[in-house]
Amino acid sequence: MSHSFGVAIETLVAILLLLTIGYCMLLNARLKRLKADEHSLKATIAELITATEIAERAIGGLKHTVRDVNENLGNQLASAAQMSQQLNSQLAEGDNVIRRLSRIAIAARPSTGTEPDTNLSTAQATVAAARAFSDRRRSDGLAA
Repeated sequence: MSHSFGVAIETLVAILLLLTIGYCMLLNARLKRLKADEHSLKATIAELITATEIAERAIGGLKHTVRDVNENLGNQLASAAQMSQQLNSQLAEGDNVIRRLSRIAIAARPSTGTEPDTNLSTAQATVAAARAFSDRRRSDGLAA
């Protein structure tokens, strides 16, 4: 009995060892998969870090570009405002010149013996003066 009892215990130990070996093989396969996933995860993290660095540099470049554009736009707006003021003053001066020319044209008209039509509006007088000025320029080839 002692001999069969020893064989039974050794058989049980052998079965347990086989189960342990099988479980170790299963754990080994899982560890290999985990290692492979770890490597792919490290590669993914490295790619993300690289992409983040590139994005940060791009954002820095964009901020610099925005600053430059903002400065240039401010300068251009100031220049445009100054140009607008100059144009307004030139337009006002042009209006003054047209008024003077219309007065000159009205005063220079040959007298026909009758009073000029007092119903002429200022705009009509300006148009008449401009026509007279342009006719004079065409005939002489020179400005008044």
